[in-house]
Amino acid sequence: MGSKVSLPNSIEETLALLSSGGYLADRALATVLHLSLRMKRPLFLEGEAGVGKTEIAKVLAATLNRPLVRLQCYEGLDISSAVYEWNYAAQMVEIRLSEAAGKVERENLTTSLYSPRFLIKRPVLQALETTERGAPIFLIDELDRTDEAFEAFLLEVLSDSQVTIPELGTIKSDEPPITIITTNRTREIHDALKRRCLYHWVDYPNAERELKIVETKLPGAAKALSEQVVAFVQKLREDDALFKKPGVAETLDWATALTELQEVALDPEMVSDTLGVLLKYQEDIDRIKGSKTKSILDEIRMEANSQATIAGSMHMPTA
Repeated sequence: MGSKVSLPNSIEETLALLSSGGYLADRALATVLHLSLRMKRPLFLEGEAGVGKTEIAKVLAATLNRPLVRLQCYEGLDISSAVYEWNYAAQMVEIRLSEAAGKVERENLTTSLYSPRFLIKRPVLQALETTERGAPIFLIDELDRTDEAFEAFLLEVLSDSQVTIPELGTIKSDEPPITIITTNRTREIHDALKRRCLYHWVDYPNAERELKIVETKLPGAAKALSEQVVAFVQKLREDDALFKKPGVAETLDWATALTELQEVALDPEMVSDTLGVLLKYQEDIDRIKGSKTKSILDEIRMEANSQATIAGSMHMPTA
């Protein structure tokens, strides 16, 4: 289980905390996360799929030694799946036992049936339970997949860290959970919910930070391969004609796949053969493989040679 870990006291400590969990954040993200933790406000993270939004909650749970409660959102998500439901089978058994014992006082039986022992707690209620290690990390993942009715329900949870159950009353947490909300922006989230959160757009990392991420996550990958993989992905993201640009998750998957194939550098044939790891739509694969792949690789090599020439000239001895 382990002991309770204190929250970071500065932006630098927040950066260090994330880094200790293998997450290389930029300062802007660390700043808003630090404020979210200190102000006890939910953090609303928006961005393309695969840029590392969900991973932030996982890293916080690991580094702060808190339980992670994950509410995976989907179309049709309702209160019985997200918050609570009654154990109807156990309630029926209770009714039969009461009838057999001749104790069928309607009012007392109703009170007994709707007591906490018959309550099945789903993620929202679980997130309101504080442990000896502190409040849980509550991940509301891909909120944009649900409907506006469920959004409206969440307002009470996000504002007051409580849930109202008609048969029991209001259940309130002793300490607000550390709430991370993610969305891929497939639809707009209502302003009423956003107002209750701090907001941050998680963008694709620049080449330098993405290379550090690959080197951190895949220390066994060849240096040249890691550099070329990152450079190739960065070039792909400049192509606005792609249906779905690759995220950091895809970069790591591709670097892992190429390492498994014992590749030490990119070549056009191997890139075309493994594009299905990096791109998830056939139209995108058809667009990139072949001549487009060779063109990108040639561009990457030219840039690498140019940088090497500049670096060499800077170190040339002067007369």
